[in-house]
Amino acid sequence: MNETSLRDLRRLYERAFAEFGTAALWNRQPVADPTPDDALAVARALRGEGDMNARRLAEDIEAAAHAAH
Repeated sequence: MNETSLRDLRRLYERAFAEFGTAALWNRQPVADPTPDDALAVARALRGEGDMNARRLAEDIEAAAHAAH
């Protein structure tokens, strides 16, 4: 895995919880060292529970997760 991609993925993952934790990720707990699969699960939740901004972040998370695989 590319270290830069993993850093980007972690940053986006943390951003998701910081910005949308109570609104779209209320039933999830962040993990300390998220894997691409963890991030994809958060992206799915953002798409299903979030607003348009959450969906845009989900797209960024998905792209970063695929790059990190």
